[in-house]
Amino acid sequence: MNAPAPPASRLLRKAKAIDTRPTGPSPDPIRVMIVDDSLTVRTIFRRMVESDTAMQVSASASSAERAIAQLKTTPVDVVLLDLEMPGIGGLKALPDILQARDNVQVLVVSSLTQDGAEATLKALSTGAADTMLKPRPGGFNEEYRSQLLAKIHALGDDRTHSAEATDSPPSAPKSAPSTRALIGKTRPEVIAIGASTGGIHALNLMLRTLTPELDLPILITQHLPASFIPVFARQVEAASRRPTRIAEEGTEIRAGEISIATGHGHMTLRCTADRLIAKTCTQPARSGCLPSVDPMLTSLADACDGRVLAIILSGMGRDGLAGAEILAKAGGTIWAQDPQTSAVWGMPGAVTKAGLTRYTASPEDLGAAAMAHLAGHTVSTTSASPS
Repeated sequence: MNAPAPPASRLLRKAKAIDTRPTGPSPDPIRVMIVDDSLTVRTIFRRMVESDTAMQVSASASSAERAIAQLKTTPVDVVLLDLEMPGIGGLKALPDILQARDNVQVLVVSSLTQDGAEATLKALSTGAADTMLKPRPGGFNEEYRSQLLAKIHALGDDRTHSAEATDSPPSAPKSAPSTRALIGKTRPEVIAIGASTGGIHALNLMLRTLTPELDLPILITQHLPASFIPVFARQVEAASRRPTRIAEEGTEIRAGEISIATGHGHMTLRCTADRLIAKTCTQPARSGCLPSVDPMLTSLADACDGRVLAIILSGMGRDGLAGAEILAKAGGTIWAQDPQTSAVWGMPGAVTKAGLTRYTASPEDLGAAAMAHLAGHTVSTTSASPS
């Protein structure tokens, strides 16, 4: 159970003080469910959510069991879920929550998101889209409210998501696309993956499709705090059944292994005596992300002469676009997750709309296509399409 909350009167006054609710109705608001065993926290989150007229609280629950029951009858777009509660708790209930309502997105808002990286990453790999730390006493301020509402908007704005899906590639042909259509003239020697919000779940789905026959080195930049990276690396190793390392300064990139960007710097690559070596860069990236996907892709364009397959998975923002443009000019291949399966189609949508992607698909089909075209097999990918 969560630690005792500060006096309700003080927290409620703070929430009320930052209530900048605009006037006027908002059509088709994002419907939010708040699941937390603390009445005080539920009340504060309600005030924060309802300060934005583009949102409404459609339900709240003090336990995961009650949330599951309400989801079966109540329309909800985004669930704010505490992990540590009496009863089965948020983590164990997560699969049932995701199944109880089609297309519902889960934002884990819990004290465990910082102190319990294992539980948080387990939730993300299970299907939660994003996480946010529940603040300590005094932390429910304007900055926190803005961050919370931005995450809810990214996950729950169906109108934006529908518009993005409309811009997605045309329906798939009945036969699998050719190698030239998906890969181009240059066969990749490295697979580089970039992801953010919703990307951990997508990454797990994709990695499980890759058998040892595909023995290219795999590089991953996932937006995560540095304290989460060791746990993330262990989870990736378990999901992929491949040796997985954190790419610290000087790490050699090897065939059949996965290398993950540290949380305290960008992963960049250089070629030294026919060996691919990782370097850590801390210069600010255009996207503002640390680690950022752009430096990884930009450096690979030079280090590998473009012989790279870059895969952009679910994520907010446009990180990866600048690097993908440079890599594509060098002859690299860009694939992206499709809007239908992305929690947020920001990052994959940016490279797709820029005309850089040769292929968009679900995580499973991206993995199947990589096996088909990089391990010498043929496989049907009729559920997706080349861009």
